[in-house]
This record gives sequence, C-alpha cells and structure tokens, in this order.
Amino acid sequence: MNTAEVIQLARTLGEQLAGQGEMLSCAESCTGGLLAAALTETPGSSRWFDRGVVSYSNEAKQTLLSVHDETLERYGAVSEETAMEMAAGVLAGAPRSQFAISTTGIAGPDGATPGKPVGMVCFGFATRTGQGLSVRAETRVFPGDRQAVRAAAVAFALSTALELFSTAD
Repeated sequence: MNTAEVIQLARTLGEQLAGQGEMLSCAESCTGGLLAAALTETPGSSRWFDRGVVSYSNEAKQTLLSVHDETLERYGAVSEETAMEMAAGVLAGAPRSQFAISTTGIAGPDGATPGKPVGMVCFGFATRTGQGLSVRAETRVFPGDRQAVRAAAVAFALSTALELFSTAD
C-alpha cells in the first residue's frame, strides 16, 4: 500500500469518527509516531484525533500507558497482551476518546527472538463501551525491511480500525 492509500485510509477513518462525534487516540512503539502522522495528515483531524503516545521503552509503556511489569516479564514488549494494555492505557488517559489503536513489534533488521521474528507486529484495539472497555489484539508478520514493516503496520492498523470501529456500538 502506498502513502496516498494510507492517507486515504486515515481520512476515511477520520470522516467516520467525525460523523459520529467520536475521537481516537493511539499508542505506538515500533511505528514510532507514523500512525499518528498518518492520522493527522488531513486538515481538521483535531475534530476526531485526540492524542498519540510513542512509548518505545518498557519504562515508557509502564509509566505512560500503565502496562504492567508482570505483562512485560511474562509475555514481553512484543505481545498481544502488551498491545492490549497499551491500547487500554492510552484510552484510560484520554477521556474524550472512544477508540484506541496500539502497535508494538520488531521492525528489524535485528531484535528477533525465538517465536518472535523480524516483521512481527502486535496490534491492540480498544473501544469504550457502556459496559467499560472492549479490547482485542491481532498479530501479523510483515515482510520486508524496517521501513516496509512499519509502513505495513500502519496500513494494517488503519484498515482494521475502520472495520472494527464502524461496527462498534
């Protein structure tokens, strides 16, 4: 997916959110702000984008997003469990937002561990509901170099958010 297509995905998501009077926040690790940059590329995005947190270190994940020590120790920073806590954590700190997206992964060229290859990205998607929070995670492994992995992660996060958040109550 090229840059123009990613920007169009972000614009479509933003139009959907604005049309519903809802806002989005994000928490990023491996994408390092690329998701927030795509979301804010469109003029007027402040109507539907509240905030973005780049939490590259484990300490940042803990202090800014309330990711638990136990989660990081047991599952690691690159895990669905951490991605879910990141999404829930940014949403907890963003009372105006109804939705959150998080990314954490191994963009490469190094950093792979057994069971966690380069290109593996875990995504968290949180929705504020009348009953509290609904949080889910997905993991994908993207091919290519660091730049390709990060770009693919942003595209996947946006397209998945469009699907999930359009069906949210």
